[in-house]
Amino acid sequence: MFAGVTELVQLLTPDGRRTTAASASGPEAEYQAYVADVTDDDLVGLLRDMAIVRRLDDEGTALQRQGELSLWASLRGQEAAQIGSGRALGPDDMAFPSYREHGVAWCRGVDPLNVFGLFRGSSLGGWDPQEHGFALYAIVVGSQTLHATGYAMGVTRDHGEGAVISYFGDGASSEGDVNEAFGWASVFSAPLVFFCQNNQWAISEPYRRQSRVPVYQRARGFGFPSVRVDGNDVLATLAVTRWALHQARTGAGPVLVEALTYRINPHTTADDPSRYRPADELSTWRRRDPLDRLRTYLRARDVLTDERESGIAAEADAVAADLRTRCLALPDPPEDSVFDHVQVTENSLVTTERAAYTDLRGALL
Repeated sequence: MFAGVTELVQLLTPDGRRTTAASASGPEAEYQAYVADVTDDDLVGLLRDMAIVRRLDDEGTALQRQGELSLWASLRGQEAAQIGSGRALGPDDMAFPSYREHGVAWCRGVDPLNVFGLFRGSSLGGWDPQEHGFALYAIVVGSQTLHATGYAMGVTRDHGEGAVISYFGDGASSEGDVNEAFGWASVFSAPLVFFCQNNQWAISEPYRRQSRVPVYQRARGFGFPSVRVDGNDVLATLAVTRWALHQARTGAGPVLVEALTYRINPHTTADDPSRYRPADELSTWRRRDPLDRLRTYLRARDVLTDERESGIAAEADAVAADLRTRCLALPDPPEDSVFDHVQVTENSLVTTERAAYTDLRGALL
């Protein structure tokens, strides 16, 4: 049995009670130490982060329904997994997202307008990955794990001090790219955390139809440790990710984290989950809401007052309103900009294709 493998790490129960180091057993007690410094104010800050990204997510859905975004991939239900892991990252760390990590983008200081511009079709993303320690979104499922592995191998060769984290879903775990990344990262002891948000559904297929074993157990076959965490528990996710990043930074090689969570909304706004997902399952997971869990805990400790919670809600509304205004003001890009940034330096092939497109478009107008 690898160190760090446990059935489920949970530090806040679904009804908002805190487990303690004394009540924890085995590896779970070890993770308590990684959040020993977290204060009540820090927890309120995590609640604020989750409330803001949920409000921004709602705005994304609304804008798409109003025809202002081409598509939107909602994170609702996965706020704790993203904020907990995102706030564990250090300034020298690098994150490789898929296309749903809006909460991690928030933690890394990416302007939400850049994310919305991507889904509006106004840009290809627009943020500087090196400045934020956050790569551009990867639409090709699972491809970011290979990008992360190569980057992590480069960190080792450059004698860097940071670690790398790669986000992917349970559906992506079935992709060859992900399994190839596991193999390379293990053999080369890459300082990399594979962070799987198991939200139970790969578009319309449940995880039980993808694998006979849980995601976290796959790491055993590749020779590196893994842990399964309650992904709706922001404190446990913070602790486990801090532990995993510490492993990576100190030369212990890769770690696989499986965060058990749930995708409350459709896979994207082009999806209709009522065609494949049972209503009672959705109701069960709604009762495990990550914001409600932390809110209940803080209320019981008299840390979260009505005034403080109202302030968080007002701030979230203000951030969303500002984002809506800026998003609607985004100009449409030139039609031939699809040829920009194909390669670092434009070559003759790209130039020729751009010219051919321009000629064709002119002939059709």
